[in-house]
Parts: sequence; C-alpha cells; structure tokens
Amino acid sequence: MLKRFIAYYKPHKLMFALDMAASVMISLLGMVYPVMTNKLLNDYIPNKAFRAIVIAGVSVLVLYFVRMLLRYFVQYRGHMVGTKMQEQMRRELFCHLQRLPFSFFDEHETGAIMTRMTNDLFEVSELAHHGPEMLLTCSVMIVLSFSYLCTINVPLTLIIFTCVPILLAVSIHYRLKMRDAFQKRRESNAVINASLESSITGIRVTKAFTNSEKELEKFEVGNKMFVKASALSYKAMGKFFSSTSFITDIFNVFILIAGGIFLYAGKINFGEYSTFIVAVNLFIEPVRMLVQFMEQWQNGATGFKRFVEIMDVPEEQDVPGAVDIGALKGDITLQDICFSYTEEEAQGVLDHISLHIPAGTKMALVGPSGGGKTTICHLIPRFYHMEEENGKILIDGKDINSVTMDSLRRQIGIVQQDVFLFAGTIKENIAYGDLGASEEEIIRAAKRANLHDFVMSLPEGYDTQIGERGMRLSGGQKQRISIARVFLKNPAILILDEATSALDNSTEVLIQQSLDALCKGRTTLVVAHRLSTIRHADQIAVIEQGKLTQTGTHEELMQQGGTYKELYELQFRE
Repeated sequence: MLKRFIAYYKPHKLMFALDMAASVMISLLGMVYPVMTNKLLNDYIPNKAFRAIVIAGVSVLVLYFVRMLLRYFVQYRGHMVGTKMQEQMRRELFCHLQRLPFSFFDEHETGAIMTRMTNDLFEVSELAHHGPEMLLTCSVMIVLSFSYLCTINVPLTLIIFTCVPILLAVSIHYRLKMRDAFQKRRESNAVINASLESSITGIRVTKAFTNSEKELEKFEVGNKMFVKASALSYKAMGKFFSSTSFITDIFNVFILIAGGIFLYAGKINFGEYSTFIVAVNLFIEPVRMLVQFMEQWQNGATGFKRFVEIMDVPEEQDVPGAVDIGALKGDITLQDICFSYTEEEAQGVLDHISLHIPAGTKMALVGPSGGGKTTICHLIPRFYHMEEENGKILIDGKDINSVTMDSLRRQIGIVQQDVFLFAGTIKENIAYGDLGASEEEIIRAAKRANLHDFVMSLPEGYDTQIGERGMRLSGGQKQRISIARVFLKNPAILILDEATSALDNSTEVLIQQSLDALCKGRTTLVVAHRLSTIRHADQIAVIEQGKLTQTGTHEELMQQGGTYKELYELQFRE
C-alpha cells in the first residue's frame, strides 16, 4: 500500500523536492540559535566583544527572516502538492465509480461513498504534505542536535538518549490501538453521512408524513455510533500522548539532575550547561513532533486504506476480443435465463426464462410486482453480469457478452419508473440523450414528448433551472423530460419500465401517442402495470415469481384465462 501511495508523488516530484529542500534548510537554520548562544556565553560576552555580539544578533535576525520565507514556501507549495494529489485521487475514484457495476451501488450507500471521496481524501492530502516533511525535518533535527550535543558533552548526551528507546516502544504499542480505533471512527462517520444524505433527499416525504422524530431516531443511531467510536479513538489517543509526553518530560528531569551533577563535578562549565539546555530542546522538540505526528498518520493511512478498498473493486469489463456491436435491427432472444442478484438468494429472481422479441415488434412484460420484469430490462443492457452457464441473451444473433458494453448501450434507450434528473437546466437534461445534439434537435425531441409548450410557458424556457433531482417540476413533467431524452437518443431498442406511471390520464394519452410513434420500426420492451397501455402490443409475456407463465396477444391471453385475464378484469371492473 505504501508503494501505491508514493506513486502519487511522481507528477509533482520537482515541487516535492523543493518542498523537502526548504524543510531541510529550515531545520539547519534552527541550529543557528544554540550555536550562537554557545559563542556568546563562552566567547563574545566573556571577552566583551561588543561588535561581534551585534553582528551575531543581526545575522541571526537575517537568517530567521530567510527561515520565515522558507516556511511560507513550505506551507503554501507543500500544501498544494498534497491538494493536487488529493485532486488526482478524487478524479481516479470518480472515474472508477463510473465504471463500477450496478451491484456495487446496490450494496453501498451514497453518503458512505461521498465520505470516502471528501473527508477521507482530505486526510490523505494532509498526510501527503506533512508526512514526508515532518519525517525528514525531524530526522535531520534529531541527528544534528544529537551531534551538536555530543560536541558539548558526550556522557551527558548519552544519558539523555537512553529515554528514546523507551519512547519508541510506548509509541509502537499505542499506535496499533489508535489504528483500530480510528478505522472504526471513519466507518461511523460514513454511517452518519449516509443517513444524512438519505434524510435530506427524502425531506418532502418526511414532512408529508410528519415523521421527523423517526428520522432523528435513525440519525441518532449513526451519531451515537460516532460518539462511541470517537470515545475509543480519543481514549487510545489520550493514552498515547500522555505516556509519550511523560517520557519527553523525563528528558528535562534527566537534564536537570545529570547536568547539575556534571556542573557540580566540574565536568561542564556554566556556559556549556546553558548551551546544552537550549540545544537539548532542539532534540526533544522533533521527537515530540514525531510522536504527535502519529495521529495524522493514523488519519491519513486509514483514509488511504478506505480509498484503496473502493479502487480495488473490479470494474465492469468487456471480455477479451469484444467487438463493437454496430448498427442493430433489434432482434432479441433470451435463452434459458437464470439469474440471482446475490449468491445467498435461496431462489433466483429469474428461473429459466426464454423469450424471442423479433426486430421492430413490441413485447410487453406484465405480472405481479417483484416477479422479475425489471430484472430482464437490466440484463439486456448488461447492467448486471450474467455467467455463461446461466443462459444467453442474443441481439441480432450476437451474444451480448461478446460485444463492448458502450456499443451495446448506445443502441438502447431506457425510460425508467424512477426518473432521475441532474441539477441544471431543462435543455441540459434533454441533451443528455445526445451530448452533441443541436438546439433544434433538442426542441424537436421535446415536442415529440409533448413537453415544448410547457417549457415555453416558463420565463427562462429551456434554460430554466430544475433544482436537485428536478424538485421544481411535477412528476409528469420530469417523466416527459426523461422521455424526450430517449427521443433525442433515437435508439434501435427501447425499454420502457413503467414509462407513463407518473402521468395523469390526459397526459398519459398524449405521451402514449408519442411513444407509439417512436416505437414504429423499433424493438420495444415495455414493463407496465396499467394494462390499457399495452393492449396493442405484438406480444405480451406474463412473468410470475421469476417464471414465464403465459405469452400471446391481448386477445389470446384473454381467451386463455389465467393471471393476465385476472389482472385485466381486476383493473377494469366497475
């Protein structure tokens, strides 16, 4: 994992090298003060060298000004290196998410994914900047200060150094506990964000049913989990910092006692003792900084681990040698399809389904909810992977597993029951069907969806902002925008999954006329509970509990009796 993390420094190696060089210079300049103190106490002041004292003071001031500029560079440019690495990781994660299968999003909540994209990667960027800088500068300071202390008095320096192994042992012991605690806190934070995202998205439902107390109750589950996880992490952190701080405090005790004894015994003079006290702080401070760095290390390492977990999820992959499917006529064949969303499901969603939809015809899927109709619609564009032994789906005689997913999906237009619109304008949402479409083509698609007159009644027309998920529009208006998108895409195959379910009766008639015109010469698969909309389908298939139980035209199924006739008569009874 460390190798993967270091690889992100490669595009920024020049600025990173300059940042490290500036950090080393800051450390070197930090040694000026104790050296100058030693000169003042042991040479300039005893010899009353007034000019040398002034020059020394001015020199230190100039060097400190240079150090200020170097610190500005490190803080600004160093943080920008971390930010650019964060940008790169976020871009990679976003692109990776775009290529993940539907099954991943079935199992992961949006808020939890967003946490990894934002909070976790911010901690990673902080580690990316402060980690190498702190390790390098502290290492340089420890080596330099230790070497300089040895020039003053070797035995006294070695006595002080005996505390370091104890400090390292304590740090390593508590570091493991901190790692586990911080991981749990990250997970609980993701639960809060997931709950928050869900509650905000569904705020209208919450208000309509006056269930704000219930939402608070659900939110408190994650909130209390976060408090509990934070308590564990801060407890581990408290033990870590209190123990390590106690050991660094012992440094000062050793200096006081050992230095006093050495001074009393004449092993060291007062000037050297004063210099030693100043210089030893340059040794203790980087040690203390390294200890404090452990918290940032745990945050960043945990964040990067969670980033890698998603990046390691396999993407949707075309089979080796997959070809572009090319232009389609739209002849669809389902051969003995068996499918389950998870291996744990006792009973498959689809059980040996075989269907043939000739090119240019309309096939309607009807039956009780949960029977597997929408699953069939998801399998044709390969939204879910199906193993070869579980059957085949052929389009124009080509196995869809042998063609590229992009070329397949470009030929399929889908209007789903759950309409999703992006925040933006009406024009932008319609244009999603063909990003290269002209304004005239967009307007033509809107007219065919019976949307144009409504749009032109708005003050800003096609440039009207629709809000998040189209919240400023009615259900029927949103549905018509989604239908206009498919008109614009002009696909060879249409999948209409309850496409008119959100429309009132008068609007449904208008849209149905447009859909009927669009369906001519195209292969259309319609999922409908309103049986009036599919009476004139070329074929109707009844799907119950994952099995195909009836096929035929409306008239044939009415004569056969069974489920279709029962559903039809139930809908049209007085």
